[in-house]
Amino acid sequence: MPTLDRFGRPLRNLRLSVTDRCNLRCSYCMPEEEYVWLPRADILTFEELARLADVFLSLGVEKLRLTGGEPLLRRDLHLLVGLLATKRGLRDLALTTNGILLAEQAPALKQAGLARLTVSLDTLRPERFHALTRRDDHARVLAGLEAAHAAGFTGTKLNTVVLRGVNDDELVELLAYARERGLEVRFIEYMDVGGATGWSAANVVPHAEIRARIEAELGSSEPDPEDDPNAPAERFVLSDGTRFGIIASTTAPFCSACDRARLTADGLFYTCLYAPTGTDLRSALRAGAAPDELAARILGLWRERTDRGAEERLALAERRRPAEPGELRSDPHLEMHTRGG
Repeated sequence: MPTLDRFGRPLRNLRLSVTDRCNLRCSYCMPEEEYVWLPRADILTFEELARLADVFLSLGVEKLRLTGGEPLLRRDLHLLVGLLATKRGLRDLALTTNGILLAEQAPALKQAGLARLTVSLDTLRPERFHALTRRDDHARVLAGLEAAHAAGFTGTKLNTVVLRGVNDDELVELLAYARERGLEVRFIEYMDVGGATGWSAANVVPHAEIRARIEAELGSSEPDPEDDPNAPAERFVLSDGTRFGIIASTTAPFCSACDRARLTADGLFYTCLYAPTGTDLRSALRAGAAPDELAARILGLWRERTDRGAEERLALAERRRPAEPGELRSDPHLEMHTRGG
């Protein structure tokens, strides 16, 4: 019997953040050079993460995704993959990464049992990559994708955040790059993730425009008959068989079907990416709480869940007040890189 919230949405996906740190400073996510990081003593160990994963799996979670920050910054991450990969009830174990450290780690991750990868790639142009991220690691990301293929990963997805006037002229180029390498691009509308970012609706390229631009150059597309209605991306197929997805999380939020929960690297449980606060599971875990006790706490929170955070942000649009720098320094959990994005 699935665990349902008050709108009938099941608890099915869990995003496990393993670190709040990142080696990029992307303008749309982490634009500041310095942040207040979570205390190292609060970061969950691999064993603690695995124990909490067991609890979530017992409540109906079927899919785990490792996130950050940048998860490959967590030392020996393949050991956590090994702890999770064979767990009973787990149907899918995936990882989202910026790809910079992927070339070095792909073989060990694959051998440990990681099933799928999603790699962020917003541009094929090194100079644009530097402008977006303030780092010169574009070649390392491309090398990471090649290494992942060599290690045996298939079905790898590319996440591309589309920003007007920045990279919205590369849609077709990115599709060609992906098609040649057996990858699938998911174009993501520029999201208002709050924090230190200077989000503006004027910089959003909406779903319909993304699709229309692609079709103007490559011909018509049709909805993918293999599309998962519960997935965040709406998938399309071009006449040559090329598949791509569009995540319209800004202009057409998918709150009504959202089955995702989040656990931060220091053990806060969030029932929505935009929830104002999380619930501390770390303290109970370290105090010796039994799995049944932890399950009851999570169950109670999910059953009372009414979150529709992205829809609320859309309703507020430009009237939403961004967080002040002082607020962000006093509570690093307000930053989305801490919540697993």
